[in-house]
Amino acid sequence: MKNLFAITLGLSLLASTAFAGPKIGVVVKIGGIPWFNAMEAGIKEQSAKLGVEGFMVGPTSADPALQVRAIEDLIAQKVDYIGVVPNDAKVLEPVLKKAQEAGIKVITHESPNQVGADWDFELASAKGFGEAHGKLLAEKMGGKGSYAVFVGSLTVPLHNAWADAAIAYIKANYPDMKLVGDRYGVAEDVDKSRSTALDLMAANADLTGFLAFGSQGPIGAGRAVEERRKDGKVFVIGPFSPGQGAKLIKSGALTGGFMWNPKQAGEVFVTLADRISKGEAPKAGDDIEGLGKINPEGNTIIVDQLLAINKDSIDKLVGMGL
Repeated sequence: MKNLFAITLGLSLLASTAFAGPKIGVVVKIGGIPWFNAMEAGIKEQSAKLGVEGFMVGPTSADPALQVRAIEDLIAQKVDYIGVVPNDAKVLEPVLKKAQEAGIKVITHESPNQVGADWDFELASAKGFGEAHGKLLAEKMGGKGSYAVFVGSLTVPLHNAWADAAIAYIKANYPDMKLVGDRYGVAEDVDKSRSTALDLMAANADLTGFLAFGSQGPIGAGRAVEERRKDGKVFVIGPFSPGQGAKLIKSGALTGGFMWNPKQAGEVFVTLADRISKGEAPKAGDDIEGLGKINPEGNTIIVDQLLAINKDSIDKLVGMGL
């Protein structure tokens, strides 16, 4: 298992440390990138605040098989809760069910209606998030020209739901915009996003927009636009970590997008585990820290807390540690 995972355990490795609350391990899509670094900070801070043992496990690549192995390891550790941001919802179903059979509660994020999850929480509705990005791209492109769509992978349900909503919105409201291909599963890899964007611009003279869902997609596409010196001519829209994209935003190679706070998401993993461990299962009308007042749909909690990322907001967002 050496070099397989970048694992941050913090105080959880200190056997002498006593924790009053549950032990929760959160498996994210990939370790070492700004988005999930911010999530890890939220997990650590909220764990310290609530006196629980929370830590993050970050695989070295966005490979569903690595997430399965990480979850197997957490089951062997006999944690009380497993949090997951899935790369492939379907692939994880058997191992999440195995965790539940072992008496472990499962909380997911970015995976509504995940089979094998006790609870899932979202800081943005799929329709609202997708449409906001589609509308922004259309406005920047003047409602005409070709555009391409990137997603984390073709098996990430939420990314594809965002893409579906954005494409449907554009099709319904901007008939002069044309989608190039279908969608490209490169947006958790900055190099693949960059090379794909370069290839698409070379092959499509009228391509003036990229809609990238996956935190590395806007960065990679923005770098491609910068290389081609098409700042202000080709527009790149999508969610990304402000600290990683600040330079590109300010140069105009990256246009902007919307996000939720990944640090806040890390805090919510811990908050929900702590509440559930105390017998306080989420219910309609509850006001939960990090989520506000909730109205669950089955076992899924959805709230809309979008933050605009643009030249006007970038310094403030970076100052927040994002």
